[in-house]
Amino acid sequence: MRSVFITAQYLSCIRSCVARPERAFGKVRAGRGSLFCTLRSGSMEGIQEEPQGPTKCDSQPSACDNSVLSPGETVITEGRAKVIFPTANEVFYNPVQQFNRDLTCAIVAEFARLQMLGKGIQICVPGEDLVPKVQVDLSEDQEEKPEATVEKQTVPLGEKCEDGLRILEGLAASGLRSIRFALEVPAIHSIVANDRSFKAVELMKRNIQFNGVGELVTPNLADARMLMYQCRERRNCFDVIDLDPYGSPAMFLDAAVQAVSDGGLLCVTCTDMAVMAGNSGETCYSKYGAMSIKAKYCHEMALRIILHSLDLRANCYQRYIVPLLAVSVDFYVRVFVRVFSGQAKVKACASKQAFVYNCTGCGTYHLQRLGKMVSHGSSFKYSAGSGPPVGKNCEHCFQRHQVGGPIWAESIYDPDFVQRVLNAVKINPQRFKTSDRIEGVLSMVLEELPDVPLYYTLDNLGRVLHCINPSLLQFRSAILHAGHRVSLSHACKSAIKTDAPPSVIWDIMRSWEKKNPVKKERLSASSPAFHILSTEPRLQACFEVREDANPKSRKQGLKRFQQNPEANWGPKARAKAGGGISTSLAEKSKQHQNKRKYREEDQSALKSFPCKKFQQGCCTRAEDCCYSHEPVVSATAEEGP
Repeated sequence: MRSVFITAQYLSCIRSCVARPERAFGKVRAGRGSLFCTLRSGSMEGIQEEPQGPTKCDSQPSACDNSVLSPGETVITEGRAKVIFPTANEVFYNPVQQFNRDLTCAIVAEFARLQMLGKGIQICVPGEDLVPKVQVDLSEDQEEKPEATVEKQTVPLGEKCEDGLRILEGLAASGLRSIRFALEVPAIHSIVANDRSFKAVELMKRNIQFNGVGELVTPNLADARMLMYQCRERRNCFDVIDLDPYGSPAMFLDAAVQAVSDGGLLCVTCTDMAVMAGNSGETCYSKYGAMSIKAKYCHEMALRIILHSLDLRANCYQRYIVPLLAVSVDFYVRVFVRVFSGQAKVKACASKQAFVYNCTGCGTYHLQRLGKMVSHGSSFKYSAGSGPPVGKNCEHCFQRHQVGGPIWAESIYDPDFVQRVLNAVKINPQRFKTSDRIEGVLSMVLEELPDVPLYYTLDNLGRVLHCINPSLLQFRSAILHAGHRVSLSHACKSAIKTDAPPSVIWDIMRSWEKKNPVKKERLSASSPAFHILSTEPRLQACFEVREDANPKSRKQGLKRFQQNPEANWGPKARAKAGGGISTSLAEKSKQHQNKRKYREEDQSALKSFPCKKFQQGCCTRAEDCCYSHEPVVSATAEEGP
């Protein structure tokens, strides 16, 4: 907490306020201006006498001052920020996504450290001590010289840095994320907290003043797309752009890849997982330019679809992306990419994309690169990819293939950068409330095979053959014994990532089935299990557990997958200007709830629903029908000529 300097004549007044907390939040005049002194009940913490000479005090109300709260408002504490938030659903806020915001603060802080090192600026992250850079000559031929310290400019937290990062939060809502940036990330020049909702911007202004970060954070009322399009010039570009919309970010991506500076950081959240995970492939294509399919690896495919979409839109402007980290957690995808400019590098982007051929029977998948890059000395030749890699039907179960993608087929993380973020979190675990989960997720990401795009799931392999599953360590050991690499995935608890071909995977499962036989006479002749088990395995798998089959993150018991932290956990309802849910939607939801379950008990409410068979002219129940037989009048008929 910041120290507040006041004159000695007010100390006796403050001491009396401490004895009576209900009077402890008064306005104290000090010098030319006024300030609100922050007092804890029964404590004089942060109160000191005013030193001789002029001092600078930030005008900041107390985080516990109920006088700044209107009826129906509460104070939410997250990280170092304390924000006022209305209990009505007027401005969006989801407490479950604190992991998202904590991870973003950690990554932006480490990105700022790397950016400032090139400018000779040393930053001080909360909880870390500055490490002096010392150069010592210990040669034997010369006498020991005194230590030479490399002097660097040090930027303290919370102060404006002229050479610091320019950050844009395109959809800021209450401004919580921007305020956390100002309070937790050093070396910041300015932060623009933007939203197109008037109520959100008004709430942002109060929260910025409430936290005393007006020098760094500027609220802005505008459409995020128009704001980014206006800042496409190099001198106006942002070093960091954070997009966390409600649902799909597709409409903002084109403007974002233009408004971020060369080498800048783009942070994007996607919460429309139903679309990206294969429930609506045509909608996914319209938004991201890729067809999603329903498969066991759909969560990793979702994050690779958004990486493909970002790279595709950046290529239109001779730019390309380099992923620092992409994770699929909970009910959303979060990606952190750097955007660079370079016509020569853009030519290689087609070879980084791939189509996915997925078997609808056994779940076997194959990748088909969209382009090909061949080295010719110091130059490269680019051409279209050759294929397809599979026949019309699957070679293992003779079922048909689905085609999905294109998806990003390269690595989804930078191991050096992720390791830096992980080390920073380990050094100061008290920095974030979700530090244990950040450590677990990042540790799993570092263990993933970077050149293997998708994965199998152990439960699906057993389901296809109708047999019991081998343990995770047994299956991983069998792959290692066969001479192939294997890893887990942060996107799924039972995932198996491996460079082993599908034939080896099914040979291992055939060997396992021989030890745990199924009743083949009960299998249908057209089922995938019948065709797979009809072939003798060429590889005799060894299921003896190896020491290296158990990954380090699993041995240490790191928090990799969390349980639901609260009831009704997941995406919240979209914010509404008046708060709450509209009456019509609430009534409609109530009418539809359990309408079929209790149809025989209470059929009166069903008369408000039109009968589909009556509209088709085939309902024979007449008046006995529990649904309405009134003709449906179209909107144009009601309006008249």
